Amino acid sequence: MTAPTRGRESVERLLGLARARQSAYLRDLEQLVSIDSGSYNAAGVNKVADWIEHRLETIGFDVERVRFPPTPDGHQHGDALVARQRGALPETAGGRRIVLAGHMDTVFDDGTAAARPFRVDGSTAHGPGVSDDKGGLLAGIVALEILGELGFEGFAELVLLATPDEEIGSPASRSLIERTAQGMHHGLGLECARENGDLVIARKGVADFRLTVTGRAAHAGIEPERGANAALAAAHLTVALQALNGHWDDVTVNVGVVRAGTRPNIVCPQAELHVEVRAATTADIQRVTRAIQEAADHPGVPGVTVRVEQLDLCPPMEDTPASRRMFEHACRAARAAGIDLGAAATGGVGDANLIAGTGIPVLDGLGPVGGADHTPQEWLDITSVPQRIALLADLIASLGDIGTD
Repeated sequence: MTAPTRGRESVERLLGLARARQSAYLRDLEQLVSIDSGSYNAAGVNKVADWIEHRLETIGFDVERVRFPPTPDGHQHGDALVARQRGALPETAGGRRIVLAGHMDTVFDDGTAAARPFRVDGSTAHGPGVSDDKGGLLAGIVALEILGELGFEGFAELVLLATPDEEIGSPASRSLIERTAQGMHHGLGLECARENGDLVIARKGVADFRLTVTGRAAHAGIEPERGANAALAAAHLTVALQALNGHWDDVTVNVGVVRAGTRPNIVCPQAELHVEVRAATTADIQRVTRAIQEAADHPGVPGVTVRVEQLDLCPPMEDTPASRRMFEHACRAARAAGIDLGAAATGGVGDANLIAGTGIPVLDGLGPVGGADHTPQEWLDITSVPQRIALLADLIASLGDIGTD
């Protein structure tokens, strides 16, 4: 079988197979949620990785386990998994390479799984990571299992990427994510759907800057005229940078940290600002970067200089024609399953941003419906699980062959 037949009949078949796995999905989700796997708990993340590695090997994926060196301060991140399966449709015949991405870490401290264990209340599941992202990652695995059961081979390659540090910005796994995405045709993010069921078509990018303001010290009482007040320049810069808000749609600028001076009787010789920029497009990030440099070049205080450093850049996941075509594939499957899909843009970032930054189209939010992420109230809508697994399986099948583009 190279691909399930398109249309309502195929989606209903996928739905039936997903519904048959509903009880097993909940048992598996309980196992995963019962493991403390905060981003700084390498042992816990690796327990989740062990579970996923075994599951994927069972269905014929070749799994590479990637270990990272300790950080300079001695912190050890958990491992990442890169699982690959070759299809029967080579790229020369139209086969596509698809990467699915989810993360194994949570934001919660050790002991949370015991203090707030997995539970089901009616149609809702609760527990640390139940939505973000263990519910979505598990849904991806089940979708791949169903396609394997159907003998689906109509693709060039499927890759599932499970990372250990998404909740802290993927400092260890970023280069692995970008390398894995190279040469792929489509990216599918396994974060859970928005609370209203929308998929995620766009995520803002984030650029972090440090501005170092250098003035000149002087005695504040005897000869203040010999000084150049870096604190005053930092105040002018704060006002100027905050005033950039509203200049461009979907752009925010936030001066989040200002540090200056050591003593009240010294004209302040040094100050520092930390600035975050969020924007929907790379072009807008570049525009704001130029505006920040322009403000730094004119600090408003004679004798003061300002150095601008870009500390980090997480590229935007842009709403593109290619990602819209992916969304249309998802909508066709959703309609057959009785779901009305919307496409949401969000200011939050994730590993999907890094995949999009390599130039491939990405659609995110393909897990079940959930919400209240990062809080004790985190929840997952159990009734959405079969539909979302069927939708994801159908989307993989649809995107696997260029002939369906």
